[in-house]
Amino acid sequence: MRTTQDRIEEIKKNGYTLDFGNVFNHAFENYKKIALYSGLILFVGIILISILLAIIALSIFDSETVLEKLKAENLQPENLSLNSMLIFSGVTILITCLLSPFTAGLIKMAYCAERDEEFHVSTMFEYYKAPYFKELFIAILLISLLSTGIPELLDYAQIPFVGFLITILTTFFTFLTIPLIIFGNLKAVEAIQASVLIVSKQPIVLLGLFVIGIIATFVGLIGCCIGIVFTIPFMYSLYYAIYSEIIGFDPETGIENRN
Repeated sequence: MRTTQDRIEEIKKNGYTLDFGNVFNHAFENYKKIALYSGLILFVGIILISILLAIIALSIFDSETVLEKLKAENLQPENLSLNSMLIFSGVTILITCLLSPFTAGLIKMAYCAERDEEFHVSTMFEYYKAPYFKELFIAILLISLLSTGIPELLDYAQIPFVGFLITILTTFFTFLTIPLIIFGNLKAVEAIQASVLIVSKQPIVLLGLFVIGIIATFVGLIGCCIGIVFTIPFMYSLYYAIYSEIIGFDPETGIENRN
């Protein structure tokens, strides 16, 4: 059985071919199978998380203080103190890390849909367990420190363009990290390194797919902003389709088992 590591070594030596049209069609067909179910779960999840954050904020500050802090002008980097900036960045990174297994669950849902396997709400929370949670948390922590933490500090130093560029490049070159962890049985750092390697071999095609995916996602904002929760899953179908086309799955076992 060829392992993910074997395939990565092959890519490192010989590269790979990737057809834009095939990947896009693959992603779109997969998305149609998960759009409604995953969209509803995202919608409910966003509401619950918003309520939880509001309760936490109101338990620490009074309502007037919360409303004042949430004003757009008060959230601008130039209007925040360094301590406020560090706290804001830290909380953002922590929330992103804690939600990474949920993101992994969305990609697993795409995997199940491809094979006409049943998926449930529990699928979304499948990776909130050892050893996946640790690897996902570490990987997203490292990525977020680079894509969020450093750019926030650069924004504070009034060098926003450099920060924006770092965010875009980091997000783009590491977007296969989660699939490599949950499907390829790689450790956090290994998955990040492999993602950078894979993307660097076909940056133009992958950038095109990435941009189209973002545009397709924001189509949900047209007419009614709530529609975006039903277009966001397209990105996860796209991640799955790209991984499937480049790395692939063993026809007998599918996902590699993590010991």
